[in-house]
Amino acid sequence: MWKKEDVKPQATPEASTPPVAAPAVVAPSAPAPSSFALPTSPRAAACISQGIRIKGEVTGNEDLFVDGLVEGKLNLTANCSLTVGPNGTVKADLSAREIIVRGKVEGRVTARDKLQLWSTGQITGEVQTGRLAIEEGGLLRGKVEAGKQTAKSPEAIAAKPTALPTSPVTELNSGTAAD
Repeated sequence: MWKKEDVKPQATPEASTPPVAAPAVVAPSAPAPSSFALPTSPRAAACISQGIRIKGEVTGNEDLFVDGLVEGKLNLTANCSLTVGPNGTVKADLSAREIIVRGKVEGRVTARDKLQLWSTGQITGEVQTGRLAIEEGGLLRGKVEAGKQTAKSPEAIAAKPTALPTSPVTELNSGTAAD
């Protein structure tokens, strides 16, 4: 038969076991420093979040995500990309290597490499880019210059006048096999 004294020694090791087991259970659920979520870019993206309003000139040399309001001028140098989030409103001249628009943009947009306009995106103004992609539902109003431009010297242009078409024509290079 068992005695109450026999039960206490067994209960004591069980009581001391949970504190040892608890850290083992908690440790895997806490992220280790090497497992933190990193942005897709090797550079950390800067963020102008919803509720932030900036008036003036913003310049930088890292990727930028805008989900707030920016008025003025936004210029990203080097190999940077600019993303206007779905809640972002930008009334500025934009310049970056790659621009992704998911919100509203009003102004001159210069994407040196590529411009992506998502279905929720709206652009009003002048657009100049090497490549242009517009998802169904995206809205673009204004002047568009897309494709690679051949650089001609001002002297060559002045020396050889060319005939201009009577109606404005815009050529887009979509990059498909049919082109």
